[in-house]
Amino acid sequence: FLKKKTNRRNHGNLGSTTRSKSGGAATITSGASPHPSWQPGGDRPQSCPYGADATTVSLTPAEVPGGTYALFVSTVVPRPIALTSTISADGFVNLAPFSYFGGVSHDPPVVAIGICRSSMRGGARKDTLANIEATGTFVVSIMSDWYVESANHTCGNFDPHVDEFELAGLTKVWDCRHAAAPRVGEAAISMECKVKHLHELNSAVNGKPSCTVVLGEVVMFHFHPAVYGVNEGGKGVVDVAKLRPISRLGGNTYATLGGTFDLPRPDRKV
Repeated sequence: FLKKKTNRRNHGNLGSTTRSKSGGAATITSGASPHPSWQPGGDRPQSCPYGADATTVSLTPAEVPGGTYALFVSTVVPRPIALTSTISADGFVNLAPFSYFGGVSHDPPVVAIGICRSSMRGGARKDTLANIEATGTFVVSIMSDWYVESANHTCGNFDPHVDEFELAGLTKVWDCRHAAAPRVGEAAISMECKVKHLHELNSAVNGKPSCTVVLGEVVMFHFHPAVYGVNEGGKGVVDVAKLRPISRLGGNTYATLGGTFDLPRPDRKV
C-alpha cells in the first residue's frame, strides 16, 4: 500500500483509536430499520416527533439571520469529506479538506467538490482550486478516524507555499499514475481524478464569484487491502467498518459511522 513515500510519520498502520478486535474494524451496530413492520398502504409513516401541527419556519436565503453558511452546513448532514491533494504549476504541494463533496456518477466514476472563495483572502481563489485549474488533476483521500486530527489541521488558512503535509505530519506517497500530486499515505482509500468540468457559481448577495464546483473523473483507485474486497456477487466493495470514515456536521463537529440497517428497494428482492 505504501509503495513510495517521503516524510513518513508514525500514525500507525490502521490507527490507534478504539476499535474491535477483528482487524481494526470499528464497532458498528447493525439491525432492523426504525419501523420494520411498515407496509405500503398500511399505517401512515410516523409524523415528526417534535409536533406535526407546529408552525413551519419558512425563510428565503436572504432572510436567514447571519447569512446562510451556518444554517446550510448544519442542514445538509452528514457530509463526506474530500481530503484533497494538489500541486501548483511551480511544484508546491497543497492538502486541504472539503465537505461540499460527493459522488455523482459511477459510469464514469465522478466526484464533485464545491470549493468556495476564501473570505480570509478577500474572495480570492483557494490554493486547491488554483492548482486544479493549473494542472487539471487532483487526488481525493477519504478521511478515517485514525488520522482525523492531522487531516483537520490541513484546513488552516496557510500561505500557498506552505506544505500542509509537513504541518500535519502526514505522508506524501508519490505513486500516482495520472495525477500530478501525491496521495495521503495514512488514508485507506485515495482516488486520482482528472477534471471534467469546472462550474462557477456567483454570490446571490453581490453577484461576484463565490464557489467553483469541480467535477473530477476518477481514473485510478488506491485501496489498502484491509478495506477492499470482492463480495459473493463478484463485485469489488469497501468494508466501511474497517474504513471507519469521518463525516462533517455543522460548526466544528465531526461524526463517525454508528448504527446501520439494510432497507431494500421496493422493486428488488432481498
